[in-house]
Amino acid sequence: MQHRTKLSVNINKIATLRNSRGGNNPDVLKAARDIERFGADGITVHPRPDERHIRYNDVREIKKIITTEFNIEGNCREQKFTDLVLETKPNQVTLVPDTTGQLTSDHGWDTIQHKDYLTYIIRVFQQAGIRVSIFVDPVISMVEGAAATGTNRIELYTEAYARNYPAGKEKAIAPYIAAAKKARELGLGINAGHDLDLHNLSYFREQVPWVDEVSIGHALISDALYLGLENTVQLYKRQLGVY
Repeated sequence: MQHRTKLSVNINKIATLRNSRGGNNPDVLKAARDIERFGADGITVHPRPDERHIRYNDVREIKKIITTEFNIEGNCREQKFTDLVLETKPNQVTLVPDTTGQLTSDHGWDTIQHKDYLTYIIRVFQQAGIRVSIFVDPVISMVEGAAATGTNRIELYTEAYARNYPAGKEKAIAPYIAAAKKARELGLGINAGHDLDLHNLSYFREQVPWVDEVSIGHALISDALYLGLENTVQLYKRQLGVY
């Protein structure tokens, strides 16, 4: 039986558009409900301290209406973020080593250097009944380090794959195949995200068929401007072999 990869849609960019004008247009809560209705398997949000896109209260309100999986990602070294996750208790928290004011996530954890801290904070969330995934680069030692922390899953940071895909997809995917095989060997669940899109997603899924979930936001919302939101969600699902 083929392993099914789930699609979690990151709705930060919808909130960015709303915040640029004030008011509640587009309605982030309605968008979350509709994206679920259009076939997504989950909703991802990444609140940041300046609330430049998803606001902390958005997270609280989304949790009340979500019917699929809810994934909150962010910098767990910010106490405000940790408190929010423990308050709302999503299905999954994805720990990202952002710095304050960072534009977008751009690297994975050094799971060896930060082993003690990660082991501690992962346990905090797990004791609250929350599945934990940590952002890692496709490096075998970092995957091994992740397993040593007790995390449930890793999220492979796919920006390098997306950047190198046009020049040679076989070379671009190679470290991800190796990292995913090691993660699977160590009993870790595997997520993936960052710059995956309609051009490179299908190949990634074919070559790394053990991925549990991909989280996609910027590309999907950008495509929706031309293709329509419902159609776009379903097109991304097709890349995962669902339709």
